Amino acid sequence: MVPTSSSSLSAHDRARLFLIAGTVLTGLLYVVPGGHYVAYPLMLLSTLAHEMGHGLTAVLTGGDFLQLEMWADGSGRATWAGDVGRIARAFVAAGGLVGPSVVAAAAFALGRSEKGSRIGLVGIGLFLIAAMVMVVRGQFALFFVGVTALICLLLALKTKPWVSQVALVFLGVQLALSVFSRGDYLFTDVANTASGPMPSDVSHMAEALWLPYWVWGGLCGAFSILVLILGLRGFLKKVGPA
Repeated sequence: MVPTSSSSLSAHDRARLFLIAGTVLTGLLYVVPGGHYVAYPLMLLSTLAHEMGHGLTAVLTGGDFLQLEMWADGSGRATWAGDVGRIARAFVAAGGLVGPSVVAAAAFALGRSEKGSRIGLVGIGLFLIAAMVMVVRGQFALFFVGVTALICLLLALKTKPWVSQVALVFLGVQLALSVFSRGDYLFTDVANTASGPMPSDVSHMAEALWLPYWVWGGLCGAFSILVLILGLRGFLKKVGPA
């Protein structure tokens, strides 16, 4: 256990420091030699959150989440089916675009405390194991999702509580920053994947709801930023004494 005293930092104060350190560290990964090797799996995490966002939104709108695929170039694809109507199809397309920000906000909410961080990591790990059985397909996707699930469970169950908190806050930082680092995807009508070019998510939204694709990209981007702001406000809010 981390010793407590009047002079020691509270779990929430440490979480704030972890947030700042994680943001700085992520920025350094893109400028220091060899940093891109560490940034690569972090980029894959945003792809995983994106594709899961599509699949889970499909389920919520009455469709079936059939499979999730990922490739080594960082692209992915969520396959779903169901006669859910135009509006629901647009929601499914938007679910992937806002997925990383929603997961980031949830990570920040749980990362306020050590207990919440452990619960969050265990939940992610178990969810990913279930996803591997039900929808994750392809060797690369199975390997990455399996390793991610294992790491989450080990961090939650086999390390000190503050380590779990560092990990979950760091995950939230990565997904939050991916909203901006990969934001150009919101304003393109074609997605280039390992399986070839295909209509982008905002292109699917435009097809279902009319209006230009860049309008829906802007709305999804604004929604993602709003979710992040709300998540960060809750995260930075002072915790009262236990």
